[in-house]
Parts: sequence; structure tokens; C-alpha cells
Amino acid sequence: MRLLHTMLRVGNLEKSIAFYQNVLGMKLLRRTDYPEGRFTLAFLGYGDESNTTVLELTHNWDTEHYELGTGFGHLAIEVDDVYRACDDVRAQGGKILREAGPMKQGSSILAFIEDPDGYKIEFLSPDRRD
Repeated sequence: MRLLHTMLRVGNLEKSIAFYQNVLGMKLLRRTDYPEGRFTLAFLGYGDESNTTVLELTHNWDTEHYELGTGFGHLAIEVDDVYRACDDVRAQGGKILREAGPMKQGSSILAFIEDPDGYKIEFLSPDRRD
């Protein structure tokens, strides 16, 4: 078994694709419109879908905003340098929710940012221990 993708519903597909490509460096792997169902699926990731987990953005054409609810936590992305990654996001106008620094009850370096729809994204260093 293998985890294939995580799906997020987004209100503005173009803005979300731009964020994940330009701010987080993902590649748009495929995009398909479904006119009969009035929705579009866009798949983005850091590698080919055949061997990496990717992100599916679902845009329902008649919905501009979603309530995020309380069940979903966040996406986690490993970055070489959490401090530099936050600086890069900030330089591109992205929103930093928690600045880079050690985990409160541990030693891993982490940070949290937010995408255009309000989804939380955690940056983690490769040498995380907790």
C-alpha cells in the first residue's frame, strides 16, 4: 500500500496553484476540468505521482469559500532550512503563522504558514527528532 494524495477543496484554483507552485516550489502535474460536474482537479507535487505522494486541489466552480472545520490539522513539508523557507515565503507575500524555531516540547525546528484558503502547512527540518 502507498499513500497517493491528499485532497484540499479550494475557492480560487488559480490563486492556489500559484501559491503551491511559486511559494512552495511544487510542480503542476496534471489538471482536468469536468464541465458536467462543474469542478476541476489539479494535482501538484515534488515528484512524479508514480512514486511520491501529491496534493490534489479540487475546485467546485460554484463555491468560492469553504469552512475549514476542526478535524483537519495541517500538511507537513520537509525543507532543508526552516528559517530560510520562512524568509522565502515572507518575501513572496505569504503568511507566517508561527516563526521558525524549536518545537515547544522538543528540539525539532519547525514553522507554520498558511495557504490562500487558510490551510495550515508545517515546515520541518530534515534532522527532526520529535
